[in-house]
Amino acid sequence: REASEKWARSIERELGMGLYVNRPPAEKNTLGDILKRYLEEVVPSHKGAEIERIRINAILKAKISQLAIIALTPNALAGWRDERLAIVSPATVRRDLDIISAAINTARKDWGIHVDNPVLSIRRPKPSKARERRLALDEEARLLTALENEERDEHGRLGSGTRNPWIKPLVSLAIETAMRRGELLSLRWEHIDLDEQTAHLPDTKNGTARTVPLSSAAVRILQQIPHENNGLVFPISEEAVKKAFSRAVKRAREAYEKECKEAATVPDKRLLDLHFHDLRHEATSRIADKLDNILELSAVTGHKDVRMLKRYYHPKASNLAKKLG
Repeated sequence: REASEKWARSIERELGMGLYVNRPPAEKNTLGDILKRYLEEVVPSHKGAEIERIRINAILKAKISQLAIIALTPNALAGWRDERLAIVSPATVRRDLDIISAAINTARKDWGIHVDNPVLSIRRPKPSKARERRLALDEEARLLTALENEERDEHGRLGSGTRNPWIKPLVSLAIETAMRRGELLSLRWEHIDLDEQTAHLPDTKNGTARTVPLSSAAVRILQQIPHENNGLVFPISEEAVKKAFSRAVKRAREAYEKECKEAATVPDKRLLDLHFHDLRHEATSRIADKLDNILELSAVTGHKDVRMLKRYYHPKASNLAKKLG
């Protein structure tokens, strides 16, 4: 009774001072409960909803998701962080922490669950060095060869794997324009003007519209693509692109290693170690060689922060001196 009266007086005191916090929701809800609700109510409105769903489902499998949100201390979260770092890259852990932080902030602001955000109190893994992979030697030719649409059955249907008529022009256009995979897959014929050599993107990753200038090579690639009834330039899914690209890289690598074996040479392990996003870096590097103005380059690539583009420019001091006069 004495303890109950003491607790009641403390609550009355907090109410009188305007400091009362309703703690039961934070005691009843686990981190998993918060993440599930966040996944259901908030994530669907995000551009990267599918990736977020995969990340949240991975976090839900961890023991930390079973902790009551009020018991999710910085120490407990730091322990999970270190366990996660032993399995995945620092960049992945940083993104997971971002999702946890966003879910907790939503719970605090919108759902009346009063709890401090422990993500703000722990050390975040240092960001990994940006991948700067350029296509070397004849990698582009080997990759495009592996993307050739070669086999059809007696009914004229496409075979499996990378034998998809949309993949090769998509990859070629990525190398020529520096467009992201999502931007390429959202391209519609109604937004392309081959006479003006432009492709309009009403909605991009950074939330702003952009009109991409098309080179003569890009125009030729688009001219060879048949128009589909649904209006999309590339009527395929993101998952189909991922599988087709990874299989093409594997096929190109196997062909390269076979050639090396026949020639009794040692294959370069770095050759054909490609990610789809490497095509954007390659394209941006090539375009930077043609455009010496960083603002013009950002207008092509869609980078909001021009500081990210400085790594594509390596001007010689002697050339700069000539410009100064």
